[in-house]
Order: sequence, then C-alpha cells, then structure tokens
Amino acid sequence: MNPVLGVCYYPEHWPEDLWERDAARMSEVGIRYVRIGEFAWSRLEPTPDNLQLDWMIRAVDVLGRHGLKVIIGTPTATPPRWMIDKHPDMLPVDANGHVKGFGSRRHYDFSHLGYRDEAARITRILADALGDHPALGGWQTDNEYGCHGTTYSYSDAARLGFQHWLEEKYGSVETLNKAWGNAFWSMDYNRFDQIGLPNLLVCEPNPIHALDFRRYSSDQVAAFNKVQYDILKARMPDLPVIHNFMSRYAEFDHFDLAKSIDVASWDSYPIGHLAVSDEPDEIKRLYMRQGDPDNAAFHHDLYRSVGHGRWWIMEQQPGPVNWAQFNPDPLPGMARAWAWEAFAHGAEVVSYFRWRQAPFGQEQMHSGLLRPDSEPAPGYHAAAQVSAELQKANFGGDMARGRVAVIYDYQSEWAWEIEQQARGFSHGGHVRAIYSAFRKHGVDIDVLPSTTPSFEGYDIVAIPALLAWTVALRDAVNTFEGHLLVGPRTGSKTENFSIPKGLGPDLPQNLLDAKVTRVDTIPPGLAVTVKGGGASQLWREKVETRAKVVMEDSEDVPVLIAQGKLFYMTSSGDRALVQRVVDYLIAEANLPTLNLPAGVRSRVRGDFRVYVNYGSSPATLNAAADEAGYVVGGPEMEPAGVTVARLATAD
Repeated sequence: MNPVLGVCYYPEHWPEDLWERDAARMSEVGIRYVRIGEFAWSRLEPTPDNLQLDWMIRAVDVLGRHGLKVIIGTPTATPPRWMIDKHPDMLPVDANGHVKGFGSRRHYDFSHLGYRDEAARITRILADALGDHPALGGWQTDNEYGCHGTTYSYSDAARLGFQHWLEEKYGSVETLNKAWGNAFWSMDYNRFDQIGLPNLLVCEPNPIHALDFRRYSSDQVAAFNKVQYDILKARMPDLPVIHNFMSRYAEFDHFDLAKSIDVASWDSYPIGHLAVSDEPDEIKRLYMRQGDPDNAAFHHDLYRSVGHGRWWIMEQQPGPVNWAQFNPDPLPGMARAWAWEAFAHGAEVVSYFRWRQAPFGQEQMHSGLLRPDSEPAPGYHAAAQVSAELQKANFGGDMARGRVAVIYDYQSEWAWEIEQQARGFSHGGHVRAIYSAFRKHGVDIDVLPSTTPSFEGYDIVAIPALLAWTVALRDAVNTFEGHLLVGPRTGSKTENFSIPKGLGPDLPQNLLDAKVTRVDTIPPGLAVTVKGGGASQLWREKVETRAKVVMEDSEDVPVLIAQGKLFYMTSSGDRALVQRVVDYLIAEANLPTLNLPAGVRSRVRGDFRVYVNYGSSPATLNAAADEAGYVVGGPEMEPAGVTVARLATAD
C-alpha cells in the first residue's frame, strides 16, 4: 500500500456532538486511519458484566461515514478499578517487594492467569461487537507492553509460573543445577518449588538465574499477546493485528512476541526519547529540537524486521510531550520530517498522537494536532502538508534489502544489564553506534535477529556485543561471503551464561584464530587512545591471536584484527573509533556511499531517495549519480527540510 497518515483519537474524552466535526476535519487534513479504545475499559464495562458498547459503535459509525478506517485497541493496559476488587493479587510487585497500586496504567501482572482470562473476555466481546463493522481496519493489542518497567513482576503468581517454566525447560532439578553451575556458593536445589525469584537477595543472583527469569518474563508477555491475537484472528482472519512497541525498550523479546502479530508498530517521540536517553550532553544540545538523527531510523529498521516487513508508526510526536524532565518544542517542520523519514524506511502508516490535546489527566501537557480549544496546532499543518506531498511519491512495492545488516538481540541486552562488568556497556549501545556510523554515509541498513539463517545478499554484516552464538547465526557466519564485523564481547558466554571452554569470541580457528584472555574495563571519563585516532572506553579485551592487527592502541594492544573478511573489534570505541572502523570496512568492501552534509540522513524506498536535514543550519545536497531530479524539495535544504529524489533507474 502507498503510505498514509493516521491519528489517535479518544471519543470517550469529548462530547458526542463534537465527533462528527472531528471526523470531517480528520478526513480534510488527509488522515485515513484512526486508533481508538486502548484505554477505554472503564467506559466499556463500568461495573462487572455491565457492558456499555453503544458509544464505541456510534463513534466507529461516525468515523466510517467520513471514509476513515478504525484501529480498535484492546483496553487491557488499563483494567478498571473494580477489576482490582475482583482480582486483588493481579497487581504487579516490584523488585523491592512493593505492590504497585491503582491510579495510573499498566497495573497488571503478566503472570496472573486470572487477569489473562479477563483480557481474553473483553477482547472477545469487542471482536464480536465490532468484527463485522465496515469501518474496522484492524486491531491493536493492549498498549506498549512493559511500559514503565512492568515486564518484570516479583509476585507469587510470577514465582509459581517461573518454577513451572523452569521444570518444563530443564526437566529435572539435577539438569538445572548443572546448567546453572549451582556447585558455586552451594546453591544446589532439591526441588523446583525451592527456587525463588532473583530479588531480595543478600547480593547479586547467579547470572543465569536472573537471565532465565527474564526469559520467563518475556515468554509471559508473548503468551498474553497470543491469547488476544488468536481471538481476533479467529473472528476476522483478514484484518491485521498490530502492537505498538517503544524506543530503546528491551525487557521482552519483540521478535518472539511478533510471532503473534501481523504488523509491528512503534511509538516515535524523537525529542522525548533523546531527553531521557544516555546520549552525551553534546548530542542533546545539538539535537534538542530535532531528536537524535539516527535513533528513530534505527527503530524504523528494527520494527520493519520485527514485523516481517510490515510496520507502522502508531504514535508520532506532533509537538512537545509531557513525560521528560524538560520537553522542548520541536524545530518547525520536524513533525513533517519525522513522518517522511518513517515512510522512507517502509512505514505503511504514520499516526500522530493525538488528535486533540487533553485538558485533563496525566497527559494534559502533551500536544496534539489540535490545541485543547480545537484550534490547529503546528502538527495539524504538518500533517496536511505531508498528506499533500505523498501524492508526488508513489513508493509502492516492498523495501529493497540494505547493503549492510546489523544483528540486534534482546537476550544480549539482558545479559549485559545483569553482568555489567563495565557500567554503561550495552548491546544496544554498540548496535546503535555501528548503525549510526554507516548511516552517516547514506548507507541503507537492515536490523536482523540472531535467528537469521543467512546473510546472503549483504556486503557487510555486524554482530556487536552478542551474548552467545545461536546455531542459526553460526551457520550464517560460516556461509557468508561478505565482510563481517564481530565484537567486542561477542561469543564471550554460552547460552547458560558461562564462559565457553575455548574462551571468547568462541569461533573456530579457520574463521578467526583468536581468543580473549583478559578483560580490562575502564571507568567513565577515562580512555585508552588508539593510534591513528579514536579511543577505547569502558571495555577493552586483550587477545591471543595470529590474525592480522589492523588497529592497535597506545599500549600496543590490538583493537581491530582481521582474518580474511572477518574483522574482530576488541574494545568499546568512542564515536571517532567506531567511525574509523566502519570507514575501514566500507573501503575494504568497496561499498557505495553518499557524501552527505553534516546532519543530513537518507534512505531509499522504491524508486525514491528521501533526505531529511536534522541539522539546525541549512544544508546543500551533493548530487548523486543515480538520481534523476526532485519531486519534493531540492538540493538546498532548510533545517528540518525534506527532499525526495527520484532515482534514475525508475525512468
């Protein structure tokens, strides 16, 4: 489908006589999809079994009359107050043993099977009531699973569920004791019901205990989602089921959950995400009103992969948000630029959050396309402009494969949070750093899971900071004919969180004759300079190797080694070092690049290349040989500017 715009709407917040005018204005501005209902349970069922669905049906009728397709969210992220009376033990428990209360949202425990049944019940009710409505365009399950740190609960339900999960996984307690290395500190168990949760201990838990608990918790999220998915697909098999994920949120495995969705979506708030990120102050100052130039794009590519090629933005920031410590107003034009960038990365729909700013509740400082007085906010005009411009670029077709791929793995995120060794070292940080270094050259990148069976068709693949090799990944590496960048810390553990017998990176000698014999972690603010530029920080490995030393630090310790087309990076590099390594690989692979001005990023979709200027100054594009003119904008780009070039191959 050619991309279109959407918006999030809350008819239960507004007088019913306003709905018709709202729907007409949505249609006029070019909106085609409207999401409703994801927080409406108390209005759908104000008391147990007292169903009040007529208002939602009337709202869908109104939206449908104006040619709008409706995405209905299951309201399970906000169970009503009476649900707590019915299931008082459904509230989640934090790692300190405190029960979380009612009064906000996401106040349920994924392990609580009684609440899971209630979620199935309301999902079935909505499916039966609205499944045949001609305006229905699809479903959203719940809302932002795990938001506010709610994936992990340390309740009795979670403890019992975890014990059962362990018994199913290991079969016998003797097998578990061996896999967990419980001879250490005399931690052997006699029965599965003796195993507690990895909290409220004297000191840190066994890392595999903590990792298995995260695996269990991730499985509960996936199981919770699958219950709703199965109900919705049984009722209307042809309608897509969607979930809206988040930025830099890795508490559960999104690839695993995506086995029971049809379309992945995510909620993109570039300025808010930058404000709460761990990016350096310099980056936060430089892009305060634009957002990190590479963070949203990375998540576009991640969720395209999670969604098996299909993905949306379910919530797009239209102006200032309400949830960071400081919430800057976006640079004029950014609400347009963010949408164009999402479309360039394959989005089917970009849906702004929200239609009208709410004058009440926790999010009353969160802007919408309309102000609280119903007058247009800047985002309204941005949406209208994007809608008109989309007519000039008929993307069509599937996204082309990128020339570069990077592996992203949720279990590796969990592992390095559990066993930090160097505080601040993360799998995701390394993935994003490499992604950004390629993207500055206009290289199109795919983000792949660790279960990827083949790298055929890629010029370069990067596997940074991976916990342990999967069978699929080993096979993909063995058969890959392109250039491969591995490390640091990749393959330093087994699946059971122990050091492999041959030490990391745990590759056969014919691929890489090297082993990590010692690890040196460096406190923040300090670094070891690398000859030729850049520095190692946080994590630094000392290796025994017969491979070629490509780069070394000021203490003559290898930083980048190579054996054929396989390259191993032994340290966490600062931005300059990561860029050097990436530039070296680009040259080795003879990879085509673009000469982009500072702050400008690009992506090819179909017959077009889309440029976005994240810089705060004007930029001039350097003409690319494969382009045949511009359909939106031109070579001179203002801050927050968008240029869309038609590729010569399209003529």
